[in-house]
Amino acid sequence: MSERNGIGFLDGVVGRLRSAWHDIAEQARNVLTSAPAAPELSGDGLQRLREQLRACLDGRGGEVAARARAADLGRTYLSLNADGRERFLRLAAAEFDYDHDAAAASCRRFLEASTEREREAAAAAVREALEAPRVRLLTQFNALPEGVKFLVDLRSELMVLARGDRMLGALERDLKGLLRSWFDIGFLELKRITWNSPAALLEKLTAYEAVHEIRSWADLKNRLEADRRCFAFFHPRMPDEPLIFVEVALVKGLSQNIHALLDENAPVGDLRTADTAIFYSISNCQRGLAGISFGNFLIKRVADDLAAELPHLKTFATLSPVPGFRAWLDPRLEADEAAVLLPAEATAIAELPGRPGGLGAILADPEWYRDGVVAQALRGPLQRLCARYLLVEKGGNGRALDPVEHFHLSNGARIERLNWLADLSEKGLQQSAGMMVNYLYRLDNVEASHEAYSGEGRISAATTIRNLARL
Repeated sequence: MSERNGIGFLDGVVGRLRSAWHDIAEQARNVLTSAPAAPELSGDGLQRLREQLRACLDGRGGEVAARARAADLGRTYLSLNADGRERFLRLAAAEFDYDHDAAAASCRRFLEASTEREREAAAAAVREALEAPRVRLLTQFNALPEGVKFLVDLRSELMVLARGDRMLGALERDLKGLLRSWFDIGFLELKRITWNSPAALLEKLTAYEAVHEIRSWADLKNRLEADRRCFAFFHPRMPDEPLIFVEVALVKGLSQNIHALLDENAPVGDLRTADTAIFYSISNCQRGLAGISFGNFLIKRVADDLAAELPHLKTFATLSPVPGFRAWLDPRLEADEAAVLLPAEATAIAELPGRPGGLGAILADPEWYRDGVVAQALRGPLQRLCARYLLVEKGGNGRALDPVEHFHLSNGARIERLNWLADLSEKGLQQSAGMMVNYLYRLDNVEASHEAYSGEGRISAATTIRNLARL
């Protein structure tokens, strides 16, 4: 899956949070000692923040007071500018880490334990010693209205600040661990989105669409017609904020071209003849949840709902981009094109009239596909290379290098078909030389395929794909 940075940090939430958290803070104003901080958190603002953080950890005054302190701390963060927020996060990361000496002593006691009871007690002490106080601070926001959304958006900003920064990186990992424990497919609610859904939700669908940009209200309406389905996953603590949008076309047979699928002028399909559900866009909506899996079988959950509504659907598949293909191919062509191409392929490309420079030079021309002779000459080499990219190239974890492929294989799909010149948009040509993939979901086999891939790294693919790759 991919994401679009269409909605910024705390977008649409800041005003609601300030109002709601102000009311909570006012309920226990007598326990609060903080004063408004300067936006850049300068002067004695850092010391007042330090006192706020310590008060939140003290936990005095019961649950109402604890929620009030957390709300007040959140309001402090929301009042800061970019520099102030970074100082806030650095203070939390540096001064509210776990006690390294205490953790080391707990580990020694565990290693020196001589009985099972002593080891169990020592292990519990190690776990407690390794929990940084800042984790307890972050956890307190879970009890506040829209507190989980606040933390999700906080991580989206922290991820940028933490790049190459060891201290902030540790804080980001702590927050990621918390969010991972709160977000799982089992906790999510699946809802269908229609043209009659609230306008705010339709606007978010337009803003968050990451795979194929929604160009207009007419385009959006077309994607919500009777022969289309759109679903969103929600978390109970973020009921107004979609986590994932899934767009589906109900058609006859496997779709092989995204432009035909999204043609606003095409007639609405007849659901009575539709036998295939094509998942053509899956968009993550929350940047702060990047790298956090919602669990496996996400697509199967949507497919099960579709099968219940439309029992005559027999095939569930995707029409998916290959976003990493050109990023993998281009540097190899630049380094040694002769090593990438087969001799016959290199000869055919070299003999193309008016096309000096080889495959790399041709692909650098954004209009190359318009020349039928060139397109025909490139079809064989590019399909072979793309099939090898999908089947052979692996990431550092030993799994598929392409992120979209990895997502679908993790969900139990198999690579079914490679479609030539299926996406001629600027993005499609730049990322995948216009090719798209059908990933097939056989509902009675997704768990076995998932286990084979997750456990052994085995990629399930149709024979035609393996033949293309010359394997």
